Amino acid sequence: MIEEIKQDAQDRMNKSVDSLSGAFAKIRTGRAHPSLLDSVKVSYYGSDTPLSQVANISTEDARTLAVRVWERQMVPDVEKAILKSDLGLNPSTAGEVIRIPLPALTEETRKGYSRQARQEAENAKVAIRNIRRDALADVKELEKEKEISEDDERRAQDDIQKVTDKFIAAVDAALATKEKDLMEV
Repeated sequence: MIEEIKQDAQDRMNKSVDSLSGAFAKIRTGRAHPSLLDSVKVSYYGSDTPLSQVANISTEDARTLAVRVWERQMVPDVEKAILKSDLGLNPSTAGEVIRIPLPALTEETRKGYSRQARQEAENAKVAIRNIRRDALADVKELEKEKEISEDDERRAQDDIQKVTDKFIAAVDAALATKEKDLMEV
């Protein structure tokens, strides 16, 4: 039973770290990368479809993304979807290729993105701590019901804390990497 609680907590904490990675992918650094457009959805025959499923996204150079739409009549819709996204990008269309120049990051925008990254990391840490709290409550409940001994409860608490510390360290490492990327000119 204790192992199940620890495994469940570990799985949920892992999902929190994965979610943080997704949030970090939306925060752009100075370089162009196709994953920057992962969150963009295009209205495709009545349903919202990820941009990567209606177009080929590539990097032309360090500051330009190129989007090649597979169906020519979809080009205006794709362009509108990129404009509507909260990424602050201005696409320019040339035939069936949409070029997206990424403006250079100023010191101010770098600091703003860095603040946003720290906020996302703090949210992930809070989620991990909430998972720890839930797991510890489950262990306490088992001890209350006399299904495990006090020693088992203490050991389980220590194990859950070790797992929590490991995931908090992973969040800190991911944040440090992201901040380094953001501050790189």
